[in-house]
Amino acid sequence: MIMQNKTLLITGGTGSFGNAVLQRFLKESVFSEIRIFSRDEKKQDDMRKIFNNPIIKFYIGDIRDTNAVNNVVKGVDFIFHAAALKQVPSCEFFPLEAVKTNVYGTENVLSAAEKFNVNRLVVLSTDKAVYPINAMGMSKALMEKVMVAKSRSLNESKQVFCGTRYGNVMASRGSVIPLFIEQIKSGKSITITDPSMTRFMMTLESAVDLVLFAFKNGKSGDIFIQKAPAVTIEILAKALVEIYNTKNEIKIIGTRHGEKLYETLVNREEMVKVEDLKNYYRIPADNRDLNYERFFSEGVDNVSTVEEYHSHNTKRLSITEMKEMLLGLEIVRKDLGL
Repeated sequence: MIMQNKTLLITGGTGSFGNAVLQRFLKESVFSEIRIFSRDEKKQDDMRKIFNNPIIKFYIGDIRDTNAVNNVVKGVDFIFHAAALKQVPSCEFFPLEAVKTNVYGTENVLSAAEKFNVNRLVVLSTDKAVYPINAMGMSKALMEKVMVAKSRSLNESKQVFCGTRYGNVMASRGSVIPLFIEQIKSGKSITITDPSMTRFMMTLESAVDLVLFAFKNGKSGDIFIQKAPAVTIEILAKALVEIYNTKNEIKIIGTRHGEKLYETLVNREEMVKVEDLKNYYRIPADNRDLNYERFFSEGVDNVSTVEEYHSHNTKRLSITEMKEMLLGLEIVRKDLGL
């Protein structure tokens, strides 16, 4: 795929993902222009000073605003759609705000991309969209459905809309690792919800790799998942205690509202049709036409024999393996002077 002299737009580009993508692409001198679209002028100013690169163009705006989205999408060749409300408690308290951003905002981006002939677009989703029990997951699940529905009307030889779905990105904004580190450094108890609770562990670099894989290999309506290891919350806490060489107490506080015991990346119904690509799963779109009779009369007969792919049945990290991953994080290396 030709990316030289092309323009990339990253919505929500001031977040962890946007920063990581910029670092990757600026090293490789891939694009002639990279547009960062977000609401946060402070983060944009910080990025402007950090990267200090004329190919990066910053646009203030909200994906809820159709005019702002049209303005930034016009002239763009590719889009990574990362803008979203991601914090579970925020979405639980303000579910309509999650719908406005994650569903209607995504529709604005997709419609603008179709209108202005964007060649490829990748939406970023989450494991919480699978069997969702909280407003954030529900809105992200609908976001995926909106992308798949929009993809059906595209001329695939000219435009491809696809998606990715991944679990926790280690040390990203709002994740548990920075919280545990702060508790350790403050001498507080490390608060864990359930010792046996598991979460996928994924580095930011792996998240970027997944999006780039989807970008290069996706067909319209596809959703890609990277196979990832998982860890129990107890093992994660113990690994951090050993790394920081402290004796903080580990305190069990109980499962919080809207929180799952384990996270699922591919549900049972999807596993029936999934394509195994060694390091990735590809979930093809359901592209039955609008003949409702076909929707109700065509099905599969082996759903009950297939197990979903979740953080309880993937590779489980030991304390030693978890420590090795943690020591690769900048936040940890900086603390330890490595």
